[in-house]
Amino acid sequence: MANIKESNVDIRPVLNVNSSNPFDLSPSPVMVGRNESSATDFILVGLFPGFQHAILLNSMIIFIYILVFLGNVLLIVLIWGDSRLHTPMYILLSQLSLIDLTLTSTIVPKMASNFFTGRKTISWVGCGTQSFFFLMLGMSECLILTLMAYDRYVAVCSPLRYPTIVSPRVCLHMVAACWIGGSVGSFIHTVYPMHFPICGSREIHHFFCEVPVLIRLSCEDTSAYQLVVVVTSIVLLVVPFSLITASYTLIFLAVLRMNSVKGRKKALATCSSHLTAVSLFFGPNIFIYMTFTSSHSPEQDQALSVFSNILTPLLNPLIYSLRNKEVVAALMKLMGRCGAS
Repeated sequence: MANIKESNVDIRPVLNVNSSNPFDLSPSPVMVGRNESSATDFILVGLFPGFQHAILLNSMIIFIYILVFLGNVLLIVLIWGDSRLHTPMYILLSQLSLIDLTLTSTIVPKMASNFFTGRKTISWVGCGTQSFFFLMLGMSECLILTLMAYDRYVAVCSPLRYPTIVSPRVCLHMVAACWIGGSVGSFIHTVYPMHFPICGSREIHHFFCEVPVLIRLSCEDTSAYQLVVVVTSIVLLVVPFSLITASYTLIFLAVLRMNSVKGRKKALATCSSHLTAVSLFFGPNIFIYMTFTSSHSPEQDQALSVFSNILTPLLNPLIYSLRNKEVVAALMKLMGRCGAS
């Protein structure tokens, strides 16, 4: 009988020993890439993968997402349910809440699902879809914030002409233009980088798909396209930010000339809320998109993304509602209805 030699091949599964999740018994990214995913799938490393308290961090993100969802839905319901708030300023505010709600929903559920199930993969189509919605919502928010500044400028500097210049119908047309512009720009900047060749690892050192992290994976020279991204960022970030700054400079000059102390305080309160939201949005995004990807680390991108795309949507309803008497009155009215029923 022929001697059967003992095989030295180790057939034990390779566990994901690098995972910070102690309940993660999924195969390592290497095995996932070999056995469970197709050749076109990406591997999302996740939010701060080396963080020791990853479960606590992800649980906090989910809790914040729930607050974001409830806060923005409540604000939308208040605005569209109270006829007194059917004005251009509140129509724009409802669109901002809708963007924040959709933006966090584009990112957080997939991130949480990947972490708690241990599956780090995202399909090529899924990655492109997530990137498209993220960019569309971000671009639309830039334009919406600019319209909000223009609305306040007309209201303060030309109050008699305000109902004509910024009527609800005109406002809805401008909102539609913002969504269409964001969709077109996002489509271009999603389709093009998704076709860059990837010769090495398909690991994305982020917790969602977006253009800068996809550029890092390419083995092709992408410096020309990165320059296009910077130019596009100038158009969609610097130009709107400059227009917003110019609008509020004119507003403050007009407020200083007001004789009514009450009117001055009301104008400053409304404008300060918007300026806070503008600073929270434009600051991190200018850093991320107006510099080449090699000039900042993945950890910096992740930290700024958490601040801009998760924490800011949580703060916006608070910023606009707590200092706004009309919104507070609508909330009291809704609570009164609920109590009466």
